[in-house]
Amino acid sequence: MRMKRTNLVLDERLLNEATRVLGAKTYSGAVNTALEEVIRLKKIQGLSQFFGSGVWEGDLAEMREDNPRPARRPR
Repeated sequence: MRMKRTNLVLDERLLNEATRVLGAKTYSGAVNTALEEVIRLKKIQGLSQFFGSGVWEGDLAEMREDNPRPARRPR
């Protein structure tokens, strides 16, 4: 893993709370964990663009039937 050394001006109250809430042992650990979580959440939010885009192909009404018809064979 590559590490980048930098100087940041951070809100001390937020940094202390993040360290406590995240259970981090160091400020660097808290910042890294917070960055990972924000990136993870943004990726999850980005998945919504795939909903309704034809990713899944099937017949939902048929799938919900108690006795679904056998799958059709392609001709």
